Amino acid sequence: MSDPAVPRRPMIDLRSLTPARVALGRSGASLPTKPLLDFTLAHARARDAVHAAFDAPRLAAGVRALGLGATEVSSRAADRSDYLRRPDLGRQLDAVSAAALADDATAPCQLAIVIGDGLSAAAVHVHAVALLKSLLPLLGEDEAVAIGRVVVAASARVALGDEIGAILGARMVVMLIGERPGLSAPDSLGAYLTFAPKPGLTDAERNCVSNIHKAGLSYDEAALKIAWLVREGLAREATGVALKDESADRAPRRIGTALPE
Repeated sequence: MSDPAVPRRPMIDLRSLTPARVALGRSGASLPTKPLLDFTLAHARARDAVHAAFDAPRLAAGVRALGLGATEVSSRAADRSDYLRRPDLGRQLDAVSAAALADDATAPCQLAIVIGDGLSAAAVHVHAVALLKSLLPLLGEDEAVAIGRVVVAASARVALGDEIGAILGARMVVMLIGERPGLSAPDSLGAYLTFAPKPGLTDAERNCVSNIHKAGLSYDEAALKIAWLVREGLAREATGVALKDESADRAPRRIGTALPE
């Protein structure tokens, strides 16, 4: 039984609060024409995002414009069909890339950043460099977190960052990658953080900051969360289920200080 003290609001009011498809109306037993066409367009945009070509040189140039070095690599997925049918190939570097990274690795580093196309190259093209621009000043505050390398990876799955981080001797890796497109967000970017990366880790050992896009997390909001998780992960020497995101109510800890009893 409804509470008479609570004002009733028509379902259509929900449309101002969410991009979800609610209160679409009906025409007989079907959707009205406009919502149907909107759905068809959103579905097409999601499919296009999955199959869009990845412009790795453009991303690398954007990274270099921020004053960072950038290395381009590829996974073992030979083409987009391989990538979609064989997720395991997207988690492994091809032999040429692995050898080139190993030859180029000089000394261990605190942090490696990997930018991969994932399931939405569109998300990476739009958001990755802009997010990195917001993140860099936060990593440079107080005891700066040194970025040893930025790697741009084609046909990448999240776990490809583990192999890249291990080859570079990184204490932590941050993977910026296009997320699976949704019908309301075909260009959503995710950030995955892993302490002590190495092949074979599971998602339980990562933290994720997701839904970075126009209608989701802003670059500044996402950068604050990522920077907090990087500093706390390095301080605690852990990520994943061992590291809860408390960035909203706790100040960053200096790297190397002891945990409270």
